[in-house]
Amino acid sequence: MRYCAFLRGVNVKGTTMKMVDVCQVFKNAGMTDVVSILASGNIVFSSDKKADELKKILEKSMSDYFSYEAFLFIKSQEETANFWNGNPFEKKDDFHIYAFVGNDGVENILMDEFEKASKTENEEAQIVDDVFYWQVPKGSTLDSSFGKILGKKSLKDQFTSRNINTFEKILKKMNG
Repeated sequence: MRYCAFLRGVNVKGTTMKMVDVCQVFKNAGMTDVVSILASGNIVFSSDKKADELKKILEKSMSDYFSYEAFLFIKSQEETANFWNGNPFEKKDDFHIYAFVGNDGVENILMDEFEKASKTENEEAQIVDDVFYWQVPKGSTLDSSFGKILGKKSLKDQFTSRNINTFEKILKKMNG
């Protein structure tokens, strides 16, 4: 079965790792056909195991190897395709669109936080098929009050986000 592991907090705020090393950790943990996409921590691989078992194995392997508290979210090829296909926003040059990968139910926590936050102009969020999508004007991602909430420690093991275009690149690799 083909999966993508989405690592949280890679190559930001002092957690620096080379994707070649991450791929080796995955291989050492028994994964096959391991490839990385971009430096943000997206690892495509094959395994016969179930996603929840893989999450435990790989978080432990990553934590042990890199000496940090690893959080990652594992989605099947079909689930990964849903992130790309479900995007409710039209692509515009001056906007970023993010989709959030996380624990079951995290989309409702995110929507709750989004509704409480003050918005920048044209900042929007929608949930489609249990996936939270966020559209924000380019340059405003970190200024928006929702953007600041995303860094909250209480949420750190709940989700990670990726630009919508990243899912397209991952799917090309998975289908390749």
